[in-house]
Amino acid sequence: MSMASEEVSQVDRPSSPPLTHGSAEEGVLQALSVIMDPDLGKNIVDCGFVHDLAIDLASGAVSLRLNLTTPACPVKDEFKRQAEEAVRALDWVRTAEVAITASPPAQVPGQGAEAAGKPGGLRGVRHIIAVSSCKGGVGKSTTAVNLAFTLAQMGARVGIFDADVYGPSLPTMISPESRVLAMDPETKAITPVDFEGVKAVSFGFAGQGSAIMRGAMVSGLIQQLLTTTEWGDLDYLVIDFPPGTGDIQLTLCQTCALSAAVIVTTPQRLAFIDVAKGIRMFARLAVPCVAVVENMSYFEVDGVRHRPFGQGAGEKIVEEFGLPHIFRFPIDPGLSSAGDEGLPLVVVDPTCPTSHTYAELGAAVVREVAKLERGSQAAISYDPASASFTVWLPGEAVFHLDAAEVRRNDTSARAIDEWSGGTGSPAPGLGPEAGVALAVTTLGNYAAQISWKDGANQVAAYDLLLRLPRLSDQALEERRQSNKAPVDLASVLAAASQHPPSAP
Repeated sequence: MSMASEEVSQVDRPSSPPLTHGSAEEGVLQALSVIMDPDLGKNIVDCGFVHDLAIDLASGAVSLRLNLTTPACPVKDEFKRQAEEAVRALDWVRTAEVAITASPPAQVPGQGAEAAGKPGGLRGVRHIIAVSSCKGGVGKSTTAVNLAFTLAQMGARVGIFDADVYGPSLPTMISPESRVLAMDPETKAITPVDFEGVKAVSFGFAGQGSAIMRGAMVSGLIQQLLTTTEWGDLDYLVIDFPPGTGDIQLTLCQTCALSAAVIVTTPQRLAFIDVAKGIRMFARLAVPCVAVVENMSYFEVDGVRHRPFGQGAGEKIVEEFGLPHIFRFPIDPGLSSAGDEGLPLVVVDPTCPTSHTYAELGAAVVREVAKLERGSQAAISYDPASASFTVWLPGEAVFHLDAAEVRRNDTSARAIDEWSGGTGSPAPGLGPEAGVALAVTTLGNYAAQISWKDGANQVAAYDLLLRLPRLSDQALEERRQSNKAPVDLASVLAAASQHPPSAP
């Protein structure tokens, strides 16, 4: 090859455009856009996590800040690692520094703490998590305490409220230096006790022991303790609900805006009956249940798991109500003794297998609450003219369902035998109003709450809706034109009761 042809080749070869600050910034954002948030389903750039991007072209230094929605984000370390690797992969970058911070999404203008269901001392609390069982003796308080301290270990600011006035458990399960709640004589505000960085309030810390009083007085006392306590700025407040679905539980749900609920049960079928009542209570109040905890699920001997209380209650709850997560905890003597000694297991032995499962529970709660805060990706509406539902689910084309078919497959409200725990066919005597919906709301990302005209309430899991036969656009239009809804619903239910939707 001659020198002349080599010079021509060098002249004709296109040169790369000079690197500018704008093109460098675009390249960094493009590199970061391959990092996906596994829960929100979008990349970290589209999620709005990237802030304070600074570029020094002369030295090849890049710095930025990832501002997440919660300091307890379970993948924050992974985000930091991936972001630094993605930026360093650019050929002009020499150093990359990524800082991690967290702050809540901007509040809707005009929506104060009172309007958001955060009265009094709750105004600085971002998320309120209910831990409920509706049945005593299933390890609910143990779950609430260990969940609270797990969230704190994940980096969140956490408080815990023991709402059981008749038998407060918190004073036994934690050991704060000061065991008496203090009240400001002027403002009457209550200062919570502190243990291992977690703020705690219980009637047992009021110096009164357990209460002997009527329900109306208890409801007022709980409301006062909850709202007059100066909780300060918290990421999560865990409420240990007392057993049952009565006035006290409704007072708690109506006093503050609950972000989500964790349901605690045991493997027995009898436990399922009471837990199902609790889930329906939360559904009527539009509180999403994000996880099921099955305590005393098994014990191990020589690597073999034994299940003395049977199995199936947890799976049944997940299947019939569409809850997204289930966590099984063993019969662990260490878990029980830690609580008796006033030291939560996740504090005493944070690396043991049981503590690891609590870490998984905490991560699941954080992820589900973050998704709920961003808004449900599902929607469902009712059309009275065609007696049908229109359903929008992530990853699915919009589809339509016959309202009578949805009601017929209401597994969450079928008659339950209180003795056997078994479910039967739908209750008899359902008339035409049984297929007419009055209201429908989404319950997070797993189910819809349907209020029927005959007074029934249904928790319709999205998994169930996906399995039901669908109405075509033509059938839907014919219904609207004729304006005829199913008339004899009772006969429809009776004829089809033996043909539930097939499993996926």
